[in-house]
Amino acid sequence: MGLEIERRFVIANDGWRGLAAGVQYRQGYLSVEKERTVRVRIVGDQAWLTLKGNISDISRHEFEYAIPLADAQTIMDAMCPMVVDKLRHRIEFGGYVWEVDEFFGENAGLVLAEIELPAEDTPFAKPDWVGAEVTTDGRYTNAYLSKKPYTSWTQR
Repeated sequence: MGLEIERRFVIANDGWRGLAAGVQYRQGYLSVEKERTVRVRIVGDQAWLTLKGNISDISRHEFEYAIPLADAQTIMDAMCPMVVDKLRHRIEFGGYVWEVDEFFGENAGLVLAEIELPAEDTPFAKPDWVGAEVTTDGRYTNAYLSKKPYTSWTQR
């Protein structure tokens, strides 16, 4: 069984810029319920179908399967009305990889950092460019951002 244990933070400053090249991600969502999320992700010439099921604010069941790029593009175009575009930067710090996502389109202006951990209570060091934790605020999930984009929020 797949398990994802992830903490999410807003970015405090631009100290992360230039530490790693970014890779373009496009994610289309078929289901964005808190209990379950189903998405198609395209990164370059590779694609995946991912299913996530809620366990807690930090942990989720996660099952990810590689699929043909042509299938992913068809699914995205025909079945995914909710899409998120972002540039992901993978930055090593303190023995972990931080994924900094810089969002575009209707989510422009939002930059988040995520860290995956082996357990919910695992201690970790935060780089000085990592700001407030938003793990328990569901608005900052990619699934939520796909249906309620950051630029539409009246309160941030």
